[in-house]
Amino acid sequence: MKLLIVDDSNIIRSRIARIARIALHPRLQNISVVGLARNGLEALELARRNPPQVVTMDLTMPEMDGIACIEALMAEQPQLNILVVSALGDKSTAISALKKGARGFLHKPFTDDQLADALLEIER
Repeated sequence: MKLLIVDDSNIIRSRIARIARIALHPRLQNISVVGLARNGLEALELARRNPPQVVTMDLTMPEMDGIACIEALMAEQPQLNILVVSALGDKSTAISALKKGARGFLHKPFTDDQLADALLEIER
């Protein structure tokens, strides 16, 4: 599974990458992190260079937010599995992300197990 991690927080990007790399679940052992992006514009560029299969996407970022990025990514790569990872508690924003093509939502803060479970769920 090729994973692109998109979040404006270096701490969150690093944490998701670490969890993905040390995943103990057999289906998550084949994760390869193909990119780390700080915003939607970087995510689009990285996804074009090395197409991911799965994307973790923050919603609130500078330059291009997660909703706009989801829409652009899905237009280019409709087979993508996008997991929104956000602290936003606004249900309408989450619904908007799902309508644009995201396949799951994980609320921050999250545990290692919650992230692994969410990645497994959207990969099905």
